[in-house]
Amino acid sequence: MKNIQQSWAEPYKIKMVELLKMTTPAQRKTAMRNAGFNTFLLKSEDVYIDLLTDSGTSAMSDRQWAGMMLGDEAYAGSRNFYHLEEVVKEIYGYKYLIPTHQGRGAENILSKILIKKGDIIPGNMYFTTTRLHQELAGGKFEDIIIDEAHDPTNEFPFKGNVNLNKLEALIKKHGANKIPYVSIATSVNMAGGQPISIKNLKELRLLTRKNGIRIIHDMTRVAENAYFIQQKEKGYLHKTIAEIVKEICSLTDGATMSAKKDALVNIGGFLAVNDWDVFEEARNLVVVYEGLHTYGGLAGRDMEAMAIGIGESVSDEHIHARVGQVIYLGEKMAGYGVPIVKPIGGHGIFVDAKKFLPHIPQDMYPAQTLASEIYLDSGVRTMERGIVSSGRKANGENYYPKLELVRFTIPRRVYTQAHMDVIAESAARVYERRKSIRGLKMIYEPKYLRFFQARFERL
Repeated sequence: MKNIQQSWAEPYKIKMVELLKMTTPAQRKTAMRNAGFNTFLLKSEDVYIDLLTDSGTSAMSDRQWAGMMLGDEAYAGSRNFYHLEEVVKEIYGYKYLIPTHQGRGAENILSKILIKKGDIIPGNMYFTTTRLHQELAGGKFEDIIIDEAHDPTNEFPFKGNVNLNKLEALIKKHGANKIPYVSIATSVNMAGGQPISIKNLKELRLLTRKNGIRIIHDMTRVAENAYFIQQKEKGYLHKTIAEIVKEICSLTDGATMSAKKDALVNIGGFLAVNDWDVFEEARNLVVVYEGLHTYGGLAGRDMEAMAIGIGESVSDEHIHARVGQVIYLGEKMAGYGVPIVKPIGGHGIFVDAKKFLPHIPQDMYPAQTLASEIYLDSGVRTMERGIVSSGRKANGENYYPKLELVRFTIPRRVYTQAHMDVIAESAARVYERRKSIRGLKMIYEPKYLRFFQARFERL
């Protein structure tokens, strides 16, 4: 009996289903060509299993749907705003709340308030919209993540950690007055959903406090980060996810949140801060860019669903099943020999396209190529996280990230274990014929965030 494995299981039962469209290889070929080999440009009706993103794609609970019926759609002072404000204070611990339509709305407002031309913003690896808002405000992002994060095969458990020596070197070079804040993501998306440890965060807090520098928290997937702390960091196994989440937040000065991920809603986000002066300026700017400070571009029903979803997101049962499904898929893919980023992260499996397609140089977009091949094989939609997502420097040159990845992102509470099997088998089939795959060339490139709308054709 002691050798019997104890499996995870979903802490919910299915009440309603959405029927999916099954496509033929010929239909997928036409759809992919019409989309310019960019999975973002596919029509969702042509997708079988959609792993493009976990942003806004979760299944809401019956309690969230019931909360939608309690939407107070008053233009000012909606009771749903005050419920959301109360939940953010209780669960995350931040003093002041500004709702926004999604995370990038919060990034925009924060960047306009804190960043001046010539400022340096260190962070534990860039994220696309975050870095762009920092640059548009006149700042420059500097990567201070540990070197292990750039190695897909390194199994260090906290690859989201900050290299404090890198940060100290930036402070010495530019001066603390040129660093408005350190940007810390939990978990680090572009590194493969990798977490930061409490130990590292505490050390960072000491260093920033000594130099009078804020820590701003991209808390989009903070509950998933808390899961890895609970499972892998000494002294946290018997703490709840909710307790760990609150401790993480207590070590920062403010946060941007895309509630479309952890908080289990289809739209919404917020900026949360502890500094009254920042809050005062933010609630003025939110009126310009998003909406009144008590709705920030959201309907009352959306704020109610968010408040309920935040509570559900820090449930131990929920997060264990959520990450358990991701780990199941990763282990299945690795068993077929598919090269993935290790250790497995919290919100998806990241396939190492450089290792998968070593004959395709980075200028021929191996990750973009692989994402299109996965769709052609099975109708599974994934997305590129490599040179296309990295974009260009101010001088027009491409960034060349060390990581060239395809992200298989798992929406929360949406797919079954059988779907995970189908996904893994598709990746394995494409891996078997990898030597015959050709790269792509870009034939259309938009000015900003090119991965959303760029078009390609086969070489």
